[in-house]
Amino acid sequence: MNLLDSYRHKGLRKKLIENLRLKGISQEEVLSAFMQVPRHFFLDPVFDEKAYEDSPMTIDQGQTISQPFTVAYQTQLLGVKSGEKILEIGTGSGFQAAILAQMGVQVYSLERHEILHEKAKNLLNSLAYKNIHLFFRDGFNGLPEHAPFDKILITCAVEEMPQHLFQQLKIEGQIIMPLGNAKGQTMVRCTKTSEQSYEKEMFDKFTFVPFVRGINLKEKKQ
Repeated sequence: MNLLDSYRHKGLRKKLIENLRLKGISQEEVLSAFMQVPRHFFLDPVFDEKAYEDSPMTIDQGQTISQPFTVAYQTQLLGVKSGEKILEIGTGSGFQAAILAQMGVQVYSLERHEILHEKAKNLLNSLAYKNIHLFFRDGFNGLPEHAPFDKILITCAVEEMPQHLFQQLKIEGQIIMPLGNAKGQTMVRCTKTSEQSYEKEMFDKFTFVPFVRGINLKEKKQ
């Protein structure tokens, strides 16, 4: 695994951050995390030249690493505070988890694709993150044994509030999620006001892969 972070990469990250500022990302903690986490580490080397473009990239299992603006947007909506415990549904490449960890939180991240889980685990271990806890698990069920969480970040599209996850959120905690169907979703932030109720805020339109139940085991070599 080549984890070279050159001056060229750092320069490209600075340009990306300037672009994110122009698009409305204003939280300095978010922008600082983007400067410190090399996005090209989370992509196949063939995409090295495009790693800092503001666009999604293909990863294994027909999934994508979200465009930087989307990651920054969701992170900014979370209003991350150092020391919080955050549940992420959909590890993917591990980039979002690394951004959150860089901001000083305890990240608990679930991935339903075994190949993606193993790749992210190997990479994040090599980067020596001590505050990222990865699980190969059906995200629908969450992590009840580690609940309650201060915040929950869902990185796939849902059509309604996932009740299993809502139950694992602290009172006054928040869930950030793309709400809608395959035609498009609206990013929403839901603040839990009681064990049965929440307040919902609606933001911009996005397109995410759907929230799929179950797990996807990797094929065993013969």
